[in-house]
Amino acid sequence: MSGHSKWATIKHKKAAQDAKRGKVFTRLIREIQIAARHGGPDPDSNPRLRTAVTAAKAQSMPADNIKRAIMRGSGQLEGESLEEITFEGYGPGGVAIMVDVVTDNRNRTVSEIRHAFSKNGGNMGETGCVGWMFDKRSLVIVPKEGVSEDVLMDAALGAGAEDMRDEGENWSIVSPPEAHDSVVAALESQSITAASAEVTRVPQNSVKVEGKQAAAVLRVIEVLEEQDDVQNVYANFDIEDKELEALSA
Repeated sequence: MSGHSKWATIKHKKAAQDAKRGKVFTRLIREIQIAARHGGPDPDSNPRLRTAVTAAKAQSMPADNIKRAIMRGSGQLEGESLEEITFEGYGPGGVAIMVDVVTDNRNRTVSEIRHAFSKNGGNMGETGCVGWMFDKRSLVIVPKEGVSEDVLMDAALGAGAEDMRDEGENWSIVSPPEAHDSVVAALESQSITAASAEVTRVPQNSVKVEGKQAAAVLRVIEVLEEQDDVQNVYANFDIEDKELEALSA
């Protein structure tokens, strides 16, 4: 879990940099469209859409962009035909990897993801080969500085969180997916700012990697994340914090 939480924090920092290039906006807009298509255009009755809109606002996406994405997803405006696909496979050292994509061209995306795996020391597997290793969970990362442990625990657990874990410089709060919004709202009501908050796939166990193998794992993950159609990448690696920070610098 430690490696997963640390990587979530690092990805959040990278997302802020990527937003300047519009890459994060594209991914968020696609998530909003998919969420609106499946659950309707009202965030109040569509938890997935509500989470996507909150994430978009956190990246300072203009309200008009959000509104248009919802309208395209719900069919009120004409838009591209998008499909959700999850790919599974293995990276260096036997690390399990899951890749969520949203695409308008399945054949192109399958080819690109397979290439990204094979050219970076991994291999794409069949559906279900690693999915059983991950549980869908809400994961909220809160920096320890300036935060009372007792206040944080009371707010999180009172809102439906399952667990709060000490991750060095941060606390990680794990909750069922359906409790995500209430946990985030509970923290906000206490003026607690999260470093990241997302519904993600948390590995049941991890594979420890180090040295060249650790660098190779991060490389394949970063190459996958750079693919235009990729929304999220999940993996069950465990890399020591200092090494992870150095490799991600």
